[in-house]
Amino acid sequence: MGYPFGLAKPHPEDRDRKEPMLMKKIPPSEQVRQEISSLLSQGLPGDINILTELVKKGVEHLLQGALEQEVTDHLGRGHYERHPDNGPHRGYRNGYEPKRLKTSEGQVEVKVPQLRETLEPYQSRVLPLVGRKTALLEHLVQEMYARGLSTRDIEALFEDVHGERVLSRSAVSEMTQGLWKEYQAFCERDLSGFEVIYLFLDAVYESMRLNRGPKEGILVAWGITREGSRVLLHLTLGNKESYENWRELLRDLVKRGLKVPVVITSDGAPGLIRAIGEMWPRSLRQRCLVHKIRNIVSKLPSEAIPEVKAHLRSVFEAPTYEAGKKRAQEVLEKYQDLYPSAMKAFAEDLEACLSHLRCPVAHRRVIRTTNLLERTFEEEKRRSKVIPRFFDEKSCLKLAFATLIRVSQRWRRIRIHAFELGQIDRLRRELGLLPPSSSALKERSRRAA
Repeated sequence: MGYPFGLAKPHPEDRDRKEPMLMKKIPPSEQVRQEISSLLSQGLPGDINILTELVKKGVEHLLQGALEQEVTDHLGRGHYERHPDNGPHRGYRNGYEPKRLKTSEGQVEVKVPQLRETLEPYQSRVLPLVGRKTALLEHLVQEMYARGLSTRDIEALFEDVHGERVLSRSAVSEMTQGLWKEYQAFCERDLSGFEVIYLFLDAVYESMRLNRGPKEGILVAWGITREGSRVLLHLTLGNKESYENWRELLRDLVKRGLKVPVVITSDGAPGLIRAIGEMWPRSLRQRCLVHKIRNIVSKLPSEAIPEVKAHLRSVFEAPTYEAGKKRAQEVLEKYQDLYPSAMKAFAEDLEACLSHLRCPVAHRRVIRTTNLLERTFEEEKRRSKVIPRFFDEKSCLKLAFATLIRVSQRWRRIRIHAFELGQIDRLRRELGLLPPSSSALKERSRRAA
């Protein structure tokens, strides 16, 4: 018997479908994709968390696509494709059955493809894998944690529409353990590939224990390489910003292959200065001028600050090292009797305050302070305010590393031209960090003769 209105006989896969005619020709994975697009363009009612819904829909889309592709591979043909007349018969699609799956992202609903007339019973290999933590979710949780959300905040974000918690705080904490593994790998990586010209050392202080006690230091090292890249080198705990702590950090850098830097910028902490002098006695040490000027100004009467600061700038921004030394002597003579305490602070460690004047002019503004680390610490402090007191040093270091390493990835390069590299190499030779050039050896031989 023919079919009315010129309709062809329905294909076996078109029978017994429960979906409306218009929807059944759209694979469920494509329907979910359209729902995601709608969420992104139209949003959700105010009482539903769009981030949670997007994560769940994303998981649903991945699972649905995997289930459909698995069936396509098994049958050897795509959705609504007929099997070749001369090909092996592997069965027919037979609609879908809804199934609720409990995943680490929460409960999601998928449509499991059904088959019939197969040569052997069909069994999905995808479904047994569902329920395990996905790398996508773990990465998302880690990024949220590193960028300013507490475990309580993250737990609250991952609620379903009924207010049920998809992730507990313990689950969030477990997922952030990946950050600790990242930190451990960071502390062990080889540094021989970084040809650091300028090294910067500083510390930030945090309350690391659940019980009350003094804040403890997190010691940080970063550098500028010969290529102009700014790179975070090391981060470790220093219970006190002492000589022993800094010496241990510097020894670790050397042990991991860090070459001798040309200039090392730091504040005036005595223990740090001593450790630098012992580890790299030939390198130039640059005193952070922001800290230095702040110290000098604190010893001046308020009405004298603008005038004296202007003279200090004329010293620290002199065109050459020799001009800076001369100008410094003039400032000392001018103000020694008026402001002896301030001038004593100015004269202290003056040589280290002028080291940047021996470097290329284009680099001086960058290397004369630890400002970049100070700004990075502000980001770390903003993040740590969410957690007023850490449970232990591990949780503190984990968070500090997660914050600082992400901030450092946004650090901009500085331009170092061939002319400036030549200046740096000449300075290296003057400091004894490179062997003399052939021309210098010839000149030395000529003078000896």
